Amino acid sequence: MLRRLRNIGPGLLITAAFIGPGTVTICSIAGYRFGYALLWAIVFSVITTLVLQEMSARLGLVTQRGLSEAIRSQVRSTLLSILSIILVLGAILIGNTAYEAGNISGAVMGMDTMVGTLEIPVGSFTLNGWSLVIGGVAMFLLVSGNYRFIEKVMAGLVVVMSVLFLFTAVLIKPGFGEILRGAFVPSFPDGSILTIVGLIGTTVVPYNLFLHASSVAKKWKDKEAIGEVRFDLIIAIVLGGIISMAIIITSAAAMDYVREIRNASDLAVQLEPLLGKWSTYCLAGGLFAAGITSSMTAPLAAAFATAGILGKSSDIKSPLFRGVMVTMIIIGMVFSSIGFSPISIIQFAQVANGILLPVIGIFLVWVMNRAELLGDSRNTAVQNVLGFLVILVAIVLGLKSIGTVAGLL
Repeated sequence: MLRRLRNIGPGLLITAAFIGPGTVTICSIAGYRFGYALLWAIVFSVITTLVLQEMSARLGLVTQRGLSEAIRSQVRSTLLSILSIILVLGAILIGNTAYEAGNISGAVMGMDTMVGTLEIPVGSFTLNGWSLVIGGVAMFLLVSGNYRFIEKVMAGLVVVMSVLFLFTAVLIKPGFGEILRGAFVPSFPDGSILTIVGLIGTTVVPYNLFLHASSVAKKWKDKEAIGEVRFDLIIAIVLGGIISMAIIITSAAAMDYVREIRNASDLAVQLEPLLGKWSTYCLAGGLFAAGITSSMTAPLAAAFATAGILGKSSDIKSPLFRGVMVTMIIIGMVFSSIGFSPISIIQFAQVANGILLPVIGIFLVWVMNRAELLGDSRNTAVQNVLGFLVILVAIVLGLKSIGTVAGLL
């Protein structure tokens, strides 16, 4: 057990990637608007993450390849190859661009609260200066390759924020009967479908399926280590799910004090039972740290996926790799700085990822059934059924959310 705990690594990377500004925001919105009723969406998301990420990790361990390289190697037809490249790049680049805008916006909320707004007039427009600063810092750190230390420090602050939510959830003494009902009895309150898809999109992050396969391949070389890989995954993802549920529980307790979530101060109300007047600054610092960390991880994952599916070098110094990272950050900076509400941007990013998830999920399940690639390690019938079930539910919810958005237009 101690040896396995010492070997934990890639799973925590996945958890750190989804416990960001998006998770804090969308889970808080779920609690404020619907109480404990949407806890089941987190339970479903954790199960989905375990099913899909286990496939991704097994792929990386057995083949020593990333998901995009595996997809490319298994598509023989030129037409299908072009179609798969378009679908994978479309899902990853659209989803990651939205996610990047949300990450930068989360860090901006933190800076606005801690330091104050920074507005830059440009003709008839006013740009949010913090978006440009944060995006510029992330770009410099990634392109220079000097981001590892900063990433560890920021991840440490995110852990502190997560622990605070857990302690607060215990401190407020919630009704456990209501929690159990919300967690295991699916319900769809009026107006909740976009929030449900957002909860799925912030937990089952499509780019994590690419990131996990590559990180497992780097850490473990022997396919006999599958037990350690699964232990690492289960511990990390279940912990992330508990943190997400704690945020919903604490925000549900604060429903009587906040009418609408507009900024970090509104989000921080749920931590007041533990931190009092310091809650706003602690949450703002956590949002800033989570935003900075994720704004570096998302472009990096997009670059790995793009290089792999195109059959190009994944060297961080290659022109294509750097070009993808820089493009992701610039687009995120633009959308974050031109006046959209940070809360709205973050919500949109989570919903977009929830809608795009089935595209990557279908590719993953298909690859995991390729005997020439995985041999005896390919999916079993049970694993296929689980994979298709979670993809089917994600498709149905995604279509429902598109219908909801169309009805609002």
